[in-house]
Amino acid sequence: MSITSDEVNFLVYRYLQESGFSHSAFTFGIESHISQSNINGTLVPPAALISILQKGLQYVEAEISINEDGTVFDGRPIESLSLIDAVMPDVVQSRQQAFREKLAQQHQAGGGSVAASGGQAITVKNGETTVNGQENGTHDLNNHAEPMEVDGDVEIPASKATVLRGHESEVFICAWNPVSDLLASGSGDSTARIWSLSENSNSSSTQLVLRHCIREGGQDVPSNKDVTSLDWNSDGTLLATGSYDGFARIWTKDGNLASTLGQHKGPIFALKWNKKGNSILSAGVDKTTIIWDAHTGEAKQQFPFHSAPALDVDWQNNTTFASCSTDMCIHVCRLGSDRPLKTFQGHTNEVNAIKWDPSGTLLASCSDDMTLKIWSMKQDSCVHDLQAHSKEIYTIKWSPTGAGSNNPNAILLLDAVGVCVHTLTRHQEPVYSVAFSPDGKFLASGSFDKCVHIWSTAVSTASTDHQNQWSRIGQKKNGLLEFESCRLVLQKENLFLIILLLF
Repeated sequence: MSITSDEVNFLVYRYLQESGFSHSAFTFGIESHISQSNINGTLVPPAALISILQKGLQYVEAEISINEDGTVFDGRPIESLSLIDAVMPDVVQSRQQAFREKLAQQHQAGGGSVAASGGQAITVKNGETTVNGQENGTHDLNNHAEPMEVDGDVEIPASKATVLRGHESEVFICAWNPVSDLLASGSGDSTARIWSLSENSNSSSTQLVLRHCIREGGQDVPSNKDVTSLDWNSDGTLLATGSYDGFARIWTKDGNLASTLGQHKGPIFALKWNKKGNSILSAGVDKTTIIWDAHTGEAKQQFPFHSAPALDVDWQNNTTFASCSTDMCIHVCRLGSDRPLKTFQGHTNEVNAIKWDPSGTLLASCSDDMTLKIWSMKQDSCVHDLQAHSKEIYTIKWSPTGAGSNNPNAILLLDAVGVCVHTLTRHQEPVYSVAFSPDGKFLASGSFDKCVHIWSTAVSTASTDHQNQWSRIGQKKNGLLEFESCRLVLQKENLFLIILLLF
């Protein structure tokens, strides 16, 4: 067996990337000299570190289940062996001994009989059966008293699904063109791709490959850096991309490079077009945000107000924007102003994402401090401090409803009162992505459990009983609302989405 520090470092680096720790991955990559290793990252599958850890757990479980003479242990000596359990000294002997003592106590008590069924111990007591630790075969889902109406899984036929193949590494992000059937995707293979998904086209033959290159020795060579952000302009004619190589780029929808924007000194974490389409806003690890002229590719203004990497940005209007950082601050800035218009402070850990509501009146922010806060330019303190999550919150989305949206008469989710409408608990692993349908009537959630759930957001404001007002109507791909960070990939509990109804 051969294990090198370069291999371990690379797997840790990839785990940090896949778990959403973008800036931590960058720092670790620099300190461990990932770029100087000879490992071909395109050959390493996603979740490689988790996979090898799971195999290690299975090996320890096998050790516990086998006696020293090679015979199978009589019974099931382990219950939910965790990663920390597995690395404890003498875990095999202690688990086997503990189970022997438990069996002896059960036989001595004589209060019930133990039988092996499918590898599970089933104890009969008082005529009732305990299945997997729950009486009468029921399961306690995180102590949520309200059951949800759940339709059966919907099997999507192969004829209705399109698989887009071409990327040589993980796909981190994708974005639909707002006016045509084009989908842009960004990957760890240092390319973005534009896929044509019109009914009369062959998507596998019409993909456009946007190679992200840097100039070295008078030649363009692949940057070998991840494409981290994508955004189409409002009329769908131009695509902007941000990369770990520190450059933002503007491409035509035909795949031609229009401009290279190069003033950041390090990876770009976020990038957004304004609605007018004449400016691009970017945030980087160099602690700055920059407004770029989309026509000339020149920087209009650089804003050096954060004291740590800037993680996200969002336009309030065509000249004013908000930015957040690991420094726990949120700044609202305007083109032409040499200081922030407003600084919001209140989070106690790094702020991961921010989003203005459709009207540009309220700003939502989420943080590693496990809170979601709503801010208004009319006051310094937050309007609402929403504390319902038990883990870090990685991103947020407003529903496309209410004032300023294309659905002005529909209820806005995430607005003013902060009432928790429902907690969605169907996923078995951390939730990676969320997105509303354009009309705001459906919510899709994607998780590390390899499932996509679609939820109906129909809510009756005349009723206070929300028991059957949220339903999972099937499984399909799309995005959605607010989700917990997938930082504990091995966590066994159902991670969840919290949907907030704001009147």
